[in-house]
Amino acid sequence: MVNMPVVKAGIVAVSRDCFPMSLSQKRREAVVAACGERGVALYEAKTTVESETDAVAALRELSDNGVNALVLFLGNFGPEGPETYIVQEFKGPALVVAAAEEQSDIDGRGDAFCGLLNCSYNLGLRGVDAIIPEKPVGSAAELAAEIESFLPVARALVGIKKLKIFSFGPRPYDFLACNAPIKPLYDLGVTVMENSELDLFASYKAHEGDRRIDAVASDMAKELGGEPYAGFLPRLAQYELTLLDFMEKNLGYCEFGVFANKCWPAFQTEFRFVPCYVNARLASRGIPVACEADIYGALSELLITYVTGKPATLLDINNTVPTSMAVGAPKQYQPSDLFMGFHCGNTAPCYLRKPKMSHQAIMKRSLEPDSEPDITRGTLEGDLIAGPVTLFRLQADATGTLKSYIAEGEVLDMPTQSFGGIGVIAVPELARFYRHVLVGGKFPHHAGIAFGHAGRALFEVVKALGVDDIGFNQPKGMRYPRENPFTV
Repeated sequence: MVNMPVVKAGIVAVSRDCFPMSLSQKRREAVVAACGERGVALYEAKTTVESETDAVAALRELSDNGVNALVLFLGNFGPEGPETYIVQEFKGPALVVAAAEEQSDIDGRGDAFCGLLNCSYNLGLRGVDAIIPEKPVGSAAELAAEIESFLPVARALVGIKKLKIFSFGPRPYDFLACNAPIKPLYDLGVTVMENSELDLFASYKAHEGDRRIDAVASDMAKELGGEPYAGFLPRLAQYELTLLDFMEKNLGYCEFGVFANKCWPAFQTEFRFVPCYVNARLASRGIPVACEADIYGALSELLITYVTGKPATLLDINNTVPTSMAVGAPKQYQPSDLFMGFHCGNTAPCYLRKPKMSHQAIMKRSLEPDSEPDITRGTLEGDLIAGPVTLFRLQADATGTLKSYIAEGEVLDMPTQSFGGIGVIAVPELARFYRHVLVGGKFPHHAGIAFGHAGRALFEVVKALGVDDIGFNQPKGMRYPRENPFTV
């Protein structure tokens, strides 16, 4: 995977001057050792912080050693001012955890359970947010597990500050749901570079005859198991090189990039192919390309990629599952828990059962109704492989307020007998989630899809980004705020 931030985490222990510093240091060493047992690399800062002078020295030590994700460790009660100053001044995500007691005698008791309360209060006074896990006080082994869970969250938070989203073309009129204010993206530290389709077309034409086209087309043929259409893959190879070169040339001061590209209807008549397979290939390398100029969809895919370390995709929450099919679902699911996730063919081939290149059936209906497919070729089709998934989206609403949703479920092992990249997805209590989060929250039709359960990490990411409205599929008996209590 390319386009991924490298996270170097470091731990700083703090100590209140009326407690033994050696206690905090000993406990820090135990946490580092426990991380090592889990294969988690953690830089151990030798500066233990009692005073503001120590805090300045610790920050310098972290900077000198390339640390970009902080673990602030209360080995004992901790000094409220200096420890929160570290979080305030550190340029990166910070996790705050505290030590549980091993013994209760006067020299072995650290009272970090108490100290974390005052630490959180002082963070509030400074207006600083830190990541405090659900179980922030624990043994060395327990805290090592929390630190391991923090790392993918840190990767997303580091990456988003150095991200540029490239957009080509205005969002289609019939898909205004993909349109949203971009000011919240700048508030997150994301840069958006909007371009016209003409810019993309000019860049594509400039790549005609590029000496690299044959090699890329050969790689495509190898991935597809052969040349599906004679002489067609060079068109797609030329487009792939166009996007990659554009990103490299225009990243500027940013380090990471994604695309949100308009892909129809003029795209097919001018470029003379459907770009879905190229989108899938780039996604598999860690560079999502969202369809229909969906800027927030591209960001959602990238956050999934950062958190999971795996490719993401963008699917329509598309259609209900016919009753004749739904009866074949596992017994724990009701028919109302199922839907079909679909898109034309942008899902990485590793997540499709028997992927094959084809044409886009809906586009052919309007663009090539009476001829063999030509300009509508280029999709990657197949049923999604069965396994756990997470639905996720970060979105700005019409007022410019960020909101999100997260729901864990699974792709079922059920043939769809349909076209595109598609699968039957089960989400517990989907019908209520659909009505009160997706429809009630006015979310668009595109859902970012993580292939795996990533709800915990994604929740921490959006919470750290300052998002308060985070919807999820609430279990039966847990009523949504505007759910009608009189409905049978």
